[in-house]
Amino acid sequence: MQPPSLPAAFTIPKKLSRYSAFIIVLGICVGISASTASTPTAMDNKDTSQWQQTVQAGENQDVYFHTWGGDPQINAYIQWTAKAVDKKYNINLVHVKLSDTSEAVSRVLAEKSANNNKKGSVDLIWINGANFAAMSENKLLLKDWASTLPNFALTDPDNNPSVTLDFGLPTDGMEAPWGQASLTFYYDNLAIDKPPATLQQLSAWAQQNPGRFGYPKPPDFLGMSFLKYALVMLHEQNDSKNGTTLRAELNQPVNAQNKDLILNPLWDFLDELHPMLWRKGEQFLQSGAQMRRLVDDTELSLAFTFSGPEIPAAVQRYDLPPSIRSYAMTDGSLSNTHFVAIPYNASHAAAAQLVANFLLSPDAQAHKQNPAVWGDKTVLVQSTLSAEQQALFKANKPHASALPFDAIKRTVSEPHPSWVDAIMQGWQARYGVSE
Repeated sequence: MQPPSLPAAFTIPKKLSRYSAFIIVLGICVGISASTASTPTAMDNKDTSQWQQTVQAGENQDVYFHTWGGDPQINAYIQWTAKAVDKKYNINLVHVKLSDTSEAVSRVLAEKSANNNKKGSVDLIWINGANFAAMSENKLLLKDWASTLPNFALTDPDNNPSVTLDFGLPTDGMEAPWGQASLTFYYDNLAIDKPPATLQQLSAWAQQNPGRFGYPKPPDFLGMSFLKYALVMLHEQNDSKNGTTLRAELNQPVNAQNKDLILNPLWDFLDELHPMLWRKGEQFLQSGAQMRRLVDDTELSLAFTFSGPEIPAAVQRYDLPPSIRSYAMTDGSLSNTHFVAIPYNASHAAAAQLVANFLLSPDAQAHKQNPAVWGDKTVLVQSTLSAEQQALFKANKPHASALPFDAIKRTVSEPHPSWVDAIMQGWQARYGVSE
């Protein structure tokens, strides 16, 4: 299920024992050692030569990088990246800001329908989950490039399946990992002494504090993330009570047999929760930004995000009060790895690979993980880094409103991408008319 990885590091044979006295044996062993050692050297040279060809082909090019543009911290980081790749490769990185990643997916699909197979307008795209599944299914992505990036080895792909699976689907070298994120809750500690720490506690808290919590309506990414978190937790509770294994169905595609069985508990939960939400569930929030503004206006006391570092950044910008605190649910934090991909018809595919490789560099990953910059968790494995590179990731004392370093005790994985559409369609049928 994993894409091809870089060759395993060559291990030099141990020195011959001093008890090996026969010259012929020594000669044979030395010959074998020399012969074995020559193979990875040749392969390394070949890999280096191939990458040099990519560098030469990608320098002095434009790269149109399509990403969600709704977070000023992320936008600023991409501008920092643009300056870095300009200096390193003379690449002009153009940030194309999207309100939803599906816009770029639709653009590439339209180009394919028009037989534009070589001069696509999207060179690099920030995707994961359902968008990756859609692009992969429609053969819209360049294949077998991610594992050839020199810095990909720093993710330890052989022992780290999160960098080669996207919502459970094999990436097959079509995506390069960029970062990791988890659902993070935040609250005003002047309004709440002890925030709810599980889904059940959240439901009870909403009953006691009507109107003080809400979530964005689907298909908003944050709203869908909350619904997926609730769905996973509900089935973990039900499986525990009834001794069933329905939770495993979330890792499988939706079908006629499991759809209602899996989703009905979610609708039952929401039927009870919605009257206790902001505006009694008769209207829904539009976005995470609106949710954050309502917390700042003290209209909401509890909210959530999939970009934890945005909370201390918002406090520092005075978009949230200093009394805000971040935390993770103890029953599980919905988590995933996010990636960058190259469309099959990208006009500047080689240059896009140079940018993707830079995004995986220790310098770029450490800068991105800095809470003052973005705070996005690195996908690099520390044991693959040198002591000097590891030192780049040493953090200063976190902001008071930031998620504590050891706050996430348990992560839960995203359901199969097909459940996104099933949830969205079911939600719209039941609750969309009251928007």
